[in-house]
Amino acid sequence: MDLLNHVIQGFGVALSFQNLLYCLIGCMVGTLIGVLPGIGPVATIAMLLPLTFKLPPTSALIMLAGIYYGASYGGSTTAILVNLPGEASSVVTTLDGYKMAQKGRAGAALSISAVGSFFAGTFGTVLIVLFAPMLTAMAQKFGPAEYCSLMALGLVAAVVLASGSVIKAIAMVFLGLLIGLIGTDVNTGAQRYTFNIPELSDGIDFAPIAMGLFGIAEIIGNLEKRVGGRHVVAAKISSLWPTREEARLAAPAIVRGTTLGSLLGVLPGGGPTLAAFSSYTLEKKLSKTPQEFGKGAVQGVAAPEAANNAAAQTSFIPMLTLGIPSNAVMALMVGAMIIQGIQPGPEVMTKKPDLFWGMIASMWIGNAMLVIINLPLIGMWVRLLTVPYRFLYPAILLFCCIGAYSLQNSDFHVMMVAIFGVIGYIFLKLGCEGAPFLLGLVLGPQMEEYFRRAMLLSRGDATVFLTRPISAGLLIVTALLLLLMVLPNFRKKREEAFHEEG
Repeated sequence: MDLLNHVIQGFGVALSFQNLLYCLIGCMVGTLIGVLPGIGPVATIAMLLPLTFKLPPTSALIMLAGIYYGASYGGSTTAILVNLPGEASSVVTTLDGYKMAQKGRAGAALSISAVGSFFAGTFGTVLIVLFAPMLTAMAQKFGPAEYCSLMALGLVAAVVLASGSVIKAIAMVFLGLLIGLIGTDVNTGAQRYTFNIPELSDGIDFAPIAMGLFGIAEIIGNLEKRVGGRHVVAAKISSLWPTREEARLAAPAIVRGTTLGSLLGVLPGGGPTLAAFSSYTLEKKLSKTPQEFGKGAVQGVAAPEAANNAAAQTSFIPMLTLGIPSNAVMALMVGAMIIQGIQPGPEVMTKKPDLFWGMIASMWIGNAMLVIINLPLIGMWVRLLTVPYRFLYPAILLFCCIGAYSLQNSDFHVMMVAIFGVIGYIFLKLGCEGAPFLLGLVLGPQMEEYFRRAMLLSRGDATVFLTRPISAGLLIVTALLLLLMVLPNFRKKREEAFHEEG
C-alpha cells in the first residue's frame, strides 16, 4: 500500500505543468540528439549541466533523464531509414533495420522499434519501482566500510565491462581518481595539488570537465571524419503496421531483449550499447534461421531496441538507490545532483521523496511521449539530417563556453573546458574511453571520504573491511572480477564481444 501511495505521489509531482514541460523538452532534445549522428546523450547532458543550476532539482533531473532515454528512441529512426546510427546503442539496429527499409518494410521496422522501446522502458520503470525501496532499505544499513567496498566494486566492474584495452581502462580510472584529489583535504584543510591557484582550492568543477571531455572532444573528433552522402530510403512509408508473421517473431525477441537489457543496465560499466549488442548476439544464437540476420530479420531490430531502452531505464537503479553511477551518463546525473546540493544515495528516497518518486513517474510519462514524438514526426527528424555538421558545431561550441562561464561568472571555467577538450581529444586518439575516467572522478572523492571515515571509526584497523559481512562480501566479488580479468578464456570472450561491437 505504501508503494502505491508513493507512486501516486510521484505522478502528482510529474504531472505538474512545469515538470511535464521539462519532460517534453528532455524527450524532444533526446530524440534530436539521437537522430543527429556525432553528438550523443553524454555530450549533450555534459553541455546542459550549467543550465540545470538555475532549475528546480526535480525539473532538472526529469529533463536530463528524458534526454538519456529519448536518445535511445531517436537513434533507431535514422538507423532504419538512413543506415546511420545517431547513437552508439543504435549501431546494431542498422544491420537489419536498414535492410527491412530497403525491402519496403520501413514502417514495420519503425513501429516494432517504437513498441519494443515502449514495452522495455515501461518494464524497466516497473523494476525501479519494485526494487528501489528494497535496495534503499538495504543501503541504509551500510556503514563507511560497506560504501567504500561497494565503490571499489563499481570501479572494478567498470573496467571489466569497458570496451578496448583493460590496461587503458584501469589507467583511466586511476587518472580520474587522481584528478578527484585536487582541492582542499576534508579532514585537515590542507591544499592538495592546487599549485597555489585559488580557483582549484575547491577542486575542479565537475561540469567543465564533463563538457570538455565529452562535448568539445566529440566536436573535434567529428570534424575529422568525412561524412559521405546520406541516402534516405526513397519509398514512401505507407503503413506502420507489421504483418502477423513479423509480430509473431518480434514479440518474444522484445521480451528477451527487455530481460537481458534490464540486467545489463544495472551493472557498472554496462548500459544501452552493451545491452543492444548482447541481445543481438543472443537472438542470432537462438534463431532457427541465423542466416537471415543482417538481411532484414525482424528479431534483429526488436531485440536490440528493447534491450537498449530497458538498460537505459534500469541504469537509474544503482544511481538513485546507492548513489553509484553505472555508466558515464549516470555519472553526469550524479554530478547534476551534487550541483543542486543533493547528496546522491539512499537518503534521497527518504529525505526527498518528491524528487525520487516524481522522477520515476516521469519515466512512464516520457516513454508515452516518445512514442507520440517519434512515429508521426519521422519526416521532420529525417529532414534534420540535411543540416551540415559544420553549421551545428559552432553553436554547440558557443553554448559550451556560455554554460561554463555562467557557472561562477569566471573565465577560468572556460579555460578548463578548453584544456579538458584537448585532453578528451587525446583520449580519443589513444583509444581510451572517457567513461572509466568519469566514474573514477565521481566516485574517487566519495570513496576516499568513506575509507578515511571507516579507518577513523575502527581506530586505524584495516581489517574492518573484512570483519563486516556485507563489506567482505563486496570485496570477494571485486576480487573474483579481478581474477576473471586475468583468465585467458574470459579475456578471449571479452575481446570477441567488443570486436563484434566495433
